[in-house]
Amino acid sequence: MAGRVQGKVAIVTGGASGIGRGCAEKLAAEGAVVVVSDMQDHKGEEVVQAIASAGGQASYLHQDVTDEAAWEDLIGKVRAKHGRLDILVNNAGIGLGGSVLDMSLADFRRQTAVNVDGVFLGCKHAIPLMRQGGGGSIVNMSSVAGLKGSPMLAGYCATKGAVRLFTKAVALECAAAKDGIRVNSVHPGIIETPIWLTVIPGGGAAAAGQNAPPDLDAMSQMAVPLGVKGYPEDIANGVLWLASDESRYVTGAELVIDGGLSVR
Repeated sequence: MAGRVQGKVAIVTGGASGIGRGCAEKLAAEGAVVVVSDMQDHKGEEVVQAIASAGGQASYLHQDVTDEAAWEDLIGKVRAKHGRLDILVNNAGIGLGGSVLDMSLADFRRQTAVNVDGVFLGCKHAIPLMRQGGGGSIVNMSSVAGLKGSPMLAGYCATKGAVRLFTKAVALECAAAKDGIRVNSVHPGIIETPIWLTVIPGGGAAAAGQNAPPDLDAMSQMAVPLGVKGYPEDIANGVLWLASDESRYVTGAELVIDGGLSVR
């Protein structure tokens, strides 16, 4: 089934690592021309080089997804270079764990700015270019935390729950406009990515590297019905399906990829 998004132009935000990188590489492997955006320039360029080495097409652009001017610039560059946009993966996000009593308002707002404002701005500025090309697919990265609450993750849950319902509202708006744009959300569970260094309070990057990363294998054995953690490719496979014409009749949906975690 190679070439499932052949010739399509895609943007993947937060594409320099983790799930974003997995999505960028998967879409490129299936024929898309991928624009990777991130603030980690060195890692972003590494992703583009890896895609090129594998025979794919990709480019990297620095972007702060919370900055509306940066979105205008990104979409303008995609329009000028490619003339169209078929796929947007709103993947950029951060996870800040901790008690609601201890989290600062500044951190709450920073997390909301990246996880919610970034998705809003992506849809706002991508949809007009998609409409010019006759349609497209928007995939917004939510989380299992957007489906169920979790202690010490109130702020994160709030942002991912917002992404879930925002996605449905925009899907209905596009459907009413008959513009050919589908909008869906993806809800990963325990996936091996760098975000766990800050989601777990006091762990990894949250403590300047002094603590060891969380044991995702042990967490998965306890909490996930399938008993194992997931990998970025597991999420990328779902994103690929939503981005492709195989999901032409799917919009406003939640694709949960969590090994059964949300069922419990």
